[in-house]
Amino acid sequence: MRFNKKNYRWLLAFGVIKKGILIYLFFNGTAHSQTIEYINSETHLSKDYPFSQATQVNGILYLSGQIGTDVQGKLVAGGIEAETQQTLRNIQALLESLDLSLENVFKCTCMLADIADWPAMSKAYKSFFPPNKLPARSAFAGSGLALGARVEIECLATTQ
Repeated sequence: MRFNKKNYRWLLAFGVIKKGILIYLFFNGTAHSQTIEYINSETHLSKDYPFSQATQVNGILYLSGQIGTDVQGKLVAGGIEAETQQTLRNIQALLESLDLSLENVFKCTCMLADIADWPAMSKAYKSFFPPNKLPARSAFAGSGLALGARVEIECLATTQ
């Protein structure tokens, strides 16, 4: 598209219309009325962690990263598959405490201590979801996961 006076006027008019829509949405409450709900169990609060277990905004639940710890807070033994399974059980328990399930999850981010663990993590991960309802997912490797974990998974879930 070549820019000439006619095109410029059209683009300028479109910009004004777009700004008008944004202003309308802002003043009618749609653009700025999001309430953030902070979700924490009493146990979580008693440990004085520097993060919430989850937050909820506009029907989307943002779950903080989980690692494969048992109820005593110890990392499970057994390597990447056992840690992945426990991590997803922890996510499942948090979702169930909110009357949700893994079927509400639509996006996961998996952080690995070693990218070589990706195939084994993926195998364990897939076993928690129906084959036709796998959430979108990103996976990458880094270093220094909490408690020396091999995997950490955070998720987004719908509350509807």
